[in-house]
Amino acid sequence: MKKNDPQLTKLAELVKTLSVVHGKVTLASGKESDFYVDMRRATLHHEAAPLIGHVMLDLLEENGFPVSEIDAVGGLTMGADPVATAMLHAAAARGLSLDAFVVRKEAKDHGMKRQIEGPEVAGKRVVVLEDTSTTGGSPLQAAQALKDAGAEIVAVAVVVDRATGAKEKIEAAGYPYFAALGLADLGLA
Repeated sequence: MKKNDPQLTKLAELVKTLSVVHGKVTLASGKESDFYVDMRRATLHHEAAPLIGHVMLDLLEENGFPVSEIDAVGGLTMGADPVATAMLHAAAARGLSLDAFVVRKEAKDHGMKRQIEGPEVAGKRVVVLEDTSTTGGSPLQAAQALKDAGAEIVAVAVVVDRATGAKEKIEAAGYPYFAALGLADLGLA
């Protein structure tokens, strides 16, 4: 993606303002950090969420994955949920068809007992999403559930990459990995 893209620049400003929290924190991975990127503050924000949808669609298209070649997007709940929804709406605003799905950490023990909610993913080309990735564990957990359900995972895309090994781990698993923003974009590197 072009770094002078006005939507990407605006998104970086919003994420930096809304989501970056300074101070010692322990991440879900167990690693300690001097800052936390609380992406829900951006992915659920009235101005940032629509930008996320468009920026992520553009990111995929510029890397050879246009919406016309993708059936659905989503990932492990909860970080991926608003990103997938933003992309679904951005695609619809462009007159394109793109479904979203939610991957639970484990299948429900009642009702339909599904691990993947939303339209059927079997035989579909999907992109696994995450709001921010540290170790790559969440996208890989989602990818395994999707693979088990018969989906074809074509890529993994995140809004913010923390540059802590997720890209390498996901690519080692055989998936192309794309991030809209890095730490430098947020003034953290």
